[in-house]
Amino acid sequence: MELTIIQQLILGIVQGITEWLPISSSAFMTFIMANFYGITDIGVLIQTALFFHLGTFLAALIYFRRDVWNLIKAIFRFKKAEPETQEILKFIIIATLISGAIGSGILIGLKNFAPQLEITGKTITFAIGLLLFFTGIIQLKVKTKGLKKEREIRNKDSVLLGVVQGISALPGISRSGITVSTLLLRKFDDTSALRLSFLLSLPIILIGNIVLNLEDMVFSSTAIYGILASFVFGILTIATLMKLSKKINFGWFALIFAMLMMASILI
Repeated sequence: MELTIIQQLILGIVQGITEWLPISSSAFMTFIMANFYGITDIGVLIQTALFFHLGTFLAALIYFRRDVWNLIKAIFRFKKAEPETQEILKFIIIATLISGAIGSGILIGLKNFAPQLEITGKTITFAIGLLLFFTGIIQLKVKTKGLKKEREIRNKDSVLLGVVQGISALPGISRSGITVSTLLLRKFDDTSALRLSFLLSLPIILIGNIVLNLEDMVFSSTAIYGILASFVFGILTIATLMKLSKKINFGWFALIFAMLMMASILI
């Protein structure tokens, strides 16, 4: 099923805004596709959601371009890099390897076993609601402010973040929400947690699209509109979120939306 320009734009805008909010962009997109576009094939839902992440990948790449450039240089001149850059690079490599293995296993399992199940829009909505509820609970657990900075990231933090980012392959588990919350629980300050989480998203999104989507990826005449919308709204939203992150706890929003989604199956 080829999406129309309007449908592409809607999904792109949703992805661009919600990717940076700890409420799961994949959940929102899956909810829209399953309930309004009539798409219930798990494989298609996963591929489409992952495809739209390319727009926000480009947005993050541009926003953090200095950090990314320093990390690229550190790959070739590790010993000469700043200590903080060295720690961030090790963190990203370890966490990405772990989350890639876990996330790939989850996505492949969903795509392989989904055809054996009777999947409906309401089933998907209820499942996503439960996972969003889980995300909100984790965020509300974060009550204390941390003081740790990027340079204090350790291997055990990398392993833990790799595991939780891998789990976020499940639609409904917010990647940014669960990774930022985990970093906050590990006593990193707000700014460091957001920066590390967003930098960590870059390689896994790119690798995920290459490994899982490249073979079936087809750039239709309307797909460019969705990617552009995702990119534009992503780059407009990310700076705002960085400023508001210290004032708003999105955990309550995630819980309320989760309950509304689960209740909607009764309608």
